[in-house]
Amino acid sequence: MSTFRSIVFASVIAGFIVGLIVTAVQQFGTVPLILRAEVYEKAAEHKHEASAPPQAILVHDHADNAHGAEAWEPKDGWERNLYTAGANILTGIGFALLLCGFFSVRSGATGEAISWHEGLMWGLAGFAVFTLAPGLGLPPELPGVPAAPLLSRQIWWTMAVLATSAGLGLIVFRRSAPAAIAGVVLIMLPHLIGAPELEHVETNVPSSLSHQFVVAVTLTSLVFWSLLGSLTSAAFAYFDRPASA
Repeated sequence: MSTFRSIVFASVIAGFIVGLIVTAVQQFGTVPLILRAEVYEKAAEHKHEASAPPQAILVHDHADNAHGAEAWEPKDGWERNLYTAGANILTGIGFALLLCGFFSVRSGATGEAISWHEGLMWGLAGFAVFTLAPGLGLPPELPGVPAAPLLSRQIWWTMAVLATSAGLGLIVFRRSAPAAIAGVVLIMLPHLIGAPELEHVETNVPSSLSHQFVVAVTLTSLVFWSLLGSLTSAAFAYFDRPASA
């Protein structure tokens, strides 16, 4: 019971702190880029409506009225930032629970407490699994940039995450040449299959803005996982001391 309490307490504290920090980082990185892209997206929508025939405009207006209740989104400003912070905190807590589960098994097998730098390495592994590997095939997209169907992207993303985590596990924990080769093959497999993509993409969002967004998202994720691994391991080691004793 004390180990379970350590996992919960450490995950909530680390996830809350990291979620707030990442929310602040996003205000200077990804958020301004998203707001700029939304300007291009709305301009393209107005241009499309202006060039559409009257019958199409009537059908579009009818669809908007029919689905208006489902198209709710938070207002710009404090409301949007509040929802963003809440999502980041919940994401941080969820991944911290996953890390604490690994920390619990690891410390139970070795009989030693998890250090913060070992937690940092786990965090970097999470960055490689959940951001770096999937991002090589499916980079983050700004609003107004067309993308492949959602279901196919979700399937490929899940495949990339599972293959990368399994490959890294073989390389790090098995420590043999055949396992390392199998791990590399697993990591490369989703990229050899190829991520789903559109044959032709038309968007008025500048490519330079998309490139800046990919860099900003990647760096923000690196900060997220580095802090989450370090803080979660430190918090778990602190709360798990009575159990270890």
